[in-house]
Amino acid sequence: MQDCPPGFSSIKGPSVTIDFSTLPLSPEMLANLKSLGYQQMTPIQAATLPALLQGRDLIAQAKTGSGKTAAFGIGLLDRLDMTRYRIQALVLCPTRELADQVGKEIRRLARCMPNIKLVSLCGGQPFGPQVGSLEHSAHIAVGTPGRILKHLQKGTLDLRHIETVVLDEADRMLDMGFYDDIATVIDHTPKSRQTLLFSATYPESIQGMSSQFQRDPLIVTVDATHSDSQIKQHFYEVEKGQRVNTLTTLLAQHKPESTVVFCNTRQQCQEVADELQQRGFEALPLHGDLDQKERNQVLVMFANKSCPILVATDVAARGLDVKDLQAVINFELSRDPEVHIHRIGRTGRAGKKGLAFSLFIASEAHRVNALEAYLKSAIKIETLKNRAVEEGFKLQSPMVTFCIDGGRKDKVRPGDILGALTGDGGIPGDRVGKIDIFDHIAYVAIDRTIRKKALKQLSEGKIKGRRFKVRRLISFS
Repeated sequence: MQDCPPGFSSIKGPSVTIDFSTLPLSPEMLANLKSLGYQQMTPIQAATLPALLQGRDLIAQAKTGSGKTAAFGIGLLDRLDMTRYRIQALVLCPTRELADQVGKEIRRLARCMPNIKLVSLCGGQPFGPQVGSLEHSAHIAVGTPGRILKHLQKGTLDLRHIETVVLDEADRMLDMGFYDDIATVIDHTPKSRQTLLFSATYPESIQGMSSQFQRDPLIVTVDATHSDSQIKQHFYEVEKGQRVNTLTTLLAQHKPESTVVFCNTRQQCQEVADELQQRGFEALPLHGDLDQKERNQVLVMFANKSCPILVATDVAARGLDVKDLQAVINFELSRDPEVHIHRIGRTGRAGKKGLAFSLFIASEAHRVNALEAYLKSAIKIETLKNRAVEEGFKLQSPMVTFCIDGGRKDKVRPGDILGALTGDGGIPGDRVGKIDIFDHIAYVAIDRTIRKKALKQLSEGKIKGRRFKVRRLISFS
């Protein structure tokens, strides 16, 4: 997680185990937790639950499997007034599958609380039965932003009595383009609510979301933050004319899902991208000669994992915010040591390991010396022993991007696209990646293994009751 912004308070997760019995929970809840095998809190639970139980707003960096659902589940259940049959807690999730998991976990946690009712409100499910469930009142609603918004628009959901709002996997919801839907939903809740924001990463967009929806949030980080020790640097001296061969060798050996290759000029950037494509590597250039539409397409494809390699200049890559960037390759060393540090700092974020490779020829050795002086440490120069790339090798992305000829001005929202795929199309929500909506166009990333089924569904089906032209954005082969 990044440094705590001014005006925010922050804590680290504890390094020792703590029992649930130390929390001010009811005897019935403690007994239920024990029966579920919950005795000692996970780090995210120990770091967040005291603040949650005090009613504090919270930003927590937490990944799947960290115990975050139990943390916010216990917190929101503790605030419920079981005698009031109206929605008091709302959990927003990016996909139906996650919402189902969250709902099941909260129901398990609530076994000790008789007559608690939870409704699931997700796209891809019939609308009528959901209306029926709401008519019989409930305490908790768990759902996806688009379907929650639809219920609000139809007048079938009342959020005026909300005590707690949870934004689960907030970074993924932002990736899928749900910010506007979330903002509209939260506008229907009381300003006095408690707002909990859980995110696997902490980009600037999360800070922006927090500033809009939260009051004096506590920032909790459990995993280690970015440090130089998380980035493994490798420097290779190469013979003149051998940079591309070395580059393809590194890519073939390490097979990173996402790599930025930095070049010092626009021409070099374009030439390297073209050469990589000719050799079977899916790569796109990002430089100042691209128009805005081309730039948007490149950024969309790289960010949604439909293109594994981005070949960029430093200027073009400014503001690039891509999660889980696995590798940075300096095709040519920068003349400025500070630029080098900025380049490699794009990997190894959010507690993850990153790789940084730097290539130079003998006449550029002075740049290595300048970097050593700047870092005040010696740089080890390595050699690639095996430069062979398997014949026919291709580096492909896990996702593909479809372009839909309808956007914001056509009233197309991310939930409409997601519903068209996961509803009648029967495509699991976790196979749908990032959704980007522009004024007159939209992009959606789909798991490569089901691309034909998804294209058929989008082309032959309807989005928001209308048919739109759909095409695969770019084919590298």
